[in-house]
Amino acid sequence: MATFELYRRSTIGMCLTETLDEMVSSSTLSPELAIQVLVQFDKSMTEALENQVKSKVSIKGHLHTYRFCDNVWTFILTEASFKNEETTEQVGKVKIVACDSKLLSQ
Repeated sequence: MATFELYRRSTIGMCLTETLDEMVSSSTLSPELAIQVLVQFDKSMTEALENQVKSKVSIKGHLHTYRFCDNVWTFILTEASFKNEETTEQVGKVKIVACDSKLLSQ
């Protein structure tokens, strides 16, 4: 199964990467094993979001910028509103990166 490396730039992905870098620097972990951990993280995040997340969110806002490059859409919204069944959250600025999930099965 192919995966995107998008989740490495999330908060949890950045923390994992920093921790792995520290472990490699202190010779606690080999660089090869650190790469294997990151690859497994990519697979686990993709699988968890695909199989375990059931809620849906509606997003509204002012489209500031959009781009389509290498089958990846990037949207920057201002004054965005995220709404699900229970609550609504207002955000000043948000970046959304979207990829075609069909590319994962290639």
